Amino acid sequence: MESGELIMGKGENRVKELSFAFALRIIKLAQFLEQEKKAYVLSKQLLRSGTSIGALVREAEHAESRSDFIHKMAIALKEANETDYWIELLYQLQILEREGFDSIKSDVVELLKLLTAIIKSSKKKLIIDNG
Repeated sequence: MESGELIMGKGENRVKELSFAFALRIIKLAQFLEQEKKAYVLSKQLLRSGTSIGALVREAEHAESRSDFIHKMAIALKEANETDYWIELLYQLQILEREGFDSIKSDVVELLKLLTAIIKSSKKKLIIDNG
């Protein structure tokens, strides 16, 4: 089995940094939603999915195999997609203003693109390794 260091590359380090910074933003947004907008249910959903992205990326660092790494990153991708949904919903309900929406939306889109690219390249490497 491979260690996480052999599996993780430059893109994965970038996604690690971005997902952590994103989690911090999500926590602050959830606090704002609870205190100012009284959107408790939505804030909890956003908090859960938005912070789990970075946790899954961190977990993938110590994957037991390339397949395990891909699986963990795929779950992180699903959580990022769910977070995107909650962000869109908050905006459509006019709970999030345009400026805040645009900023956090661009962050989640970047995470979605990075995670997708990492999964695709890892799957190609898996095929080569097993080829």
